[in-house]
Order: sequence, then C-alpha cells, then structure tokens
Amino acid sequence: MRFAVSATNANSDFRFRWLLAAIVVFIIRPQFVTAQEAAVVVEPKTRMGVVAKQPASGPFVKIEGGFMVPYTATIPGTDVKFQMVPVPGGTFTMGSPIDEEGRLADEGPQFDVVVKPFWMGKHEVTWDEYHCYLDMEYVFKELNHKKIRKTLKKFSVDAVTAPSELYDPVLTYDAGDKPNQPAATATQFAAKQYTKWLSVTGRDFYRLPYEAEWEYACRAGSKTAYSFGLNVDDLKEYAWYIDNSDEERHIVGTKKANAFGIFDMHGNVAEWVLDGYDKKGYTHLKAGKTYTVEQTFNKPKTVYSRVVRGGSFELQASQCRSAARLCSSRDWKSEDPDYPESPWWLTDFPGTGVGFRLIRPLEVPKTLQAKDQFWKPDHPDIAIAAELRFETNGRGALGKVDENLAEEMAEVLRDK
Repeated sequence: MRFAVSATNANSDFRFRWLLAAIVVFIIRPQFVTAQEAAVVVEPKTRMGVVAKQPASGPFVKIEGGFMVPYTATIPGTDVKFQMVPVPGGTFTMGSPIDEEGRLADEGPQFDVVVKPFWMGKHEVTWDEYHCYLDMEYVFKELNHKKIRKTLKKFSVDAVTAPSELYDPVLTYDAGDKPNQPAATATQFAAKQYTKWLSVTGRDFYRLPYEAEWEYACRAGSKTAYSFGLNVDDLKEYAWYIDNSDEERHIVGTKKANAFGIFDMHGNVAEWVLDGYDKKGYTHLKAGKTYTVEQTFNKPKTVYSRVVRGGSFELQASQCRSAARLCSSRDWKSEDPDYPESPWWLTDFPGTGVGFRLIRPLEVPKTLQAKDQFWKPDHPDIAIAAELRFETNGRGALGKVDENLAEEMAEVLRDK
C-alpha cells in the first residue's frame, strides 16, 4: 500500500499505527550522549592518519606520541576514495561581532570554544562516494532475499538504513550529478547514517561535526567575516555562490582552500552539522565565556529546526560567511509526494544546495553504543517515517552492518 500525499486521506488504521509507533519509539529511544559524557579513547598511533615521526613536508598536527597527517581512505567494498586533512586543536571565538556586515541576530552572542584535534574531509562528500551508500538499498534487499543477512525490524547499534531512490532525479541532478560534484539533498538523518555505514563497515569512526567544530575549521585561524579576510570581492576565488555558480554545483576542490587546506567551506553546497537551531542565537550560552565543544552543543528538539553551515551555490555572499547559519525547514520537502515525508531526501530550495562533510575526531567514543549516539534517529518521528517506508512500500532498506559487509556488498553488486 502506498500512502496518500495528504494526512487527511490516511485511514484510521494508519493513524492508530502511527500513534502507537510514536509512543513506543519515544519511550524506548536512548538519549543523545555527548562525547564528554561517554568514555573516550585516543585511537592507536598505528591507525590511519597518525605517524610516529614528523613529516619532512606537508601539513601535520603534533599530538602526544606522534603526528596527525593527511590521508586517503577507500570506501570498504569499492574503489572509491576520499581524503581527510588534520585540523589542530585550539581556542577560537565563535559567532560574529555586531558590526560585521551581513550579520544576523542568530550569530550571537560571541563566546570562546576550546577545540580538540580532528580530521575533516578535504572536500564535501561527492556523488561518487554517496552513490556507494545508495547502492545499499539494493544490497540489503538482495542479502535478505538470499538469506545471507536477515532484515532487521528495528534500529540497533549494528543496523543502518539505506535511502530510497530519488522520487524525481531531475529535481536533484539538474544542478549537477557528476561523480566529483558534491552530493546534495540528503537529510541530516541520511548524512548521519552514511557516517555510520562508513564507520562500521571500516575501522575508523566518522560523524558529522558539531557546529563549533565546523566554524573552527572554516575560520582556520581567521577572525574576519570570511576565512580569507574581509573583502567580499575575493569570495569568487574561494567559493561557488549565486554570483558565479550559474545555478549549478561544481566539482569539489576547484577553488582555493583555506589555511587548513580544506576546500569549499564557503559555498558550493551548505553542510549539515549535529546541532539544533534557535532563532534567538546561542541563547543557551553566555557571552564572553569559554566552553568545550560538547558544552556548546544544542541538542535538536524537533525534526526540522537544525543547523546548516557554509552557504551554497544558490545563496548570497553574506550567507557564505564563516559565522552565517541556515535553519532547516519542512518547506525543504514541499514537493515530497509521500506522507510522512521522506526521512532521507530534501526536494526544495534551499535544500537542493545542502550536502555534508565528514569529521573524524582524534578522541573517539569507546563503545559502539556511545558512537551510535552520533548516528541514530534522534527524534521518534524520524525513526517512524523510516520504518513505515520499509514495512509498507519497500522503499529504503534496513540492514546489519559489520566488517564482513564490504565483501558481501561487492559480490552482490558484481552480480547486479
């Protein structure tokens, strides 16, 4: 059965199941645990991106017992690669001063944040990378059909959701679908599940950045409106935005990088972070105080009011500033044909210019359960929407993930 577009057309049985599921999920869902609350461990120095001796050239970050360096990783089960760069720890002032041109009220008050070292994606996640994840809908269904991996019936620490196919690819791909262009229109939930899939099938821990980590990486030591300075005329050298994009997403890394060696932090596609949005700004924090990254975290309380950073090819220069913030909205799914709306896809402006970027912290949660707090549905409506897709019309899939999945995935896709 396919659900009608309007809630008013849903029958009473649907309403009862929705309410019952909401109650169950709300009661049993675990609470979001910050990295500060969870036990953490520094990854062994033999892990990817850490070397014992100081490199003779290139960027590096000195840490206890070694040096963080850039690295290239391969998505398990594929030949698709992505690059990560080290970002040093430090303290910075988050938000914008009241006299910054283009400033909005939600960018204050300003406060200081102590940031620990991490690696960040050199580029935004590309279509080449994201399509490996999209393949998982077919893979999970095939593995279940062949009784190799039984489909799970609920969210768990070793389960990942695979997105449904796009309703109308033209809506998304019209602005660019080349392998090395940034992926776009994924919801925050889809982006978080991507980081879970990549982490659990591999050996390293990836997640979305906290908003404070994102701004710190974007600023790259700067205190000006943009990472390169104050002159907005220079933005065209660092970003694809409305004045030079010709209304399309562009190949990643074709503009100048910031001082940390990270590309496209201004423009191209905007990027999801973990935080919820408050139109009043950082009201949960006090001006002039110093906080840890975890203390700055504003836990999302609703499905739609979440923070997106960096501006996009569709937005103005002022919306690409280091401190500029964008709030997600239900309007980003206006053309979504289903009810409830897809938990994986956005369909409308400015969601058409929203993507994401990976982060890998030096300190990682000690257990899979602690890591899952950064990946799982953090609102009951998100989990319910995904489960109803699986159960009613076979859109999307839910599957078990572990270190053996990559080999099984490659075999299934060879036979496709």
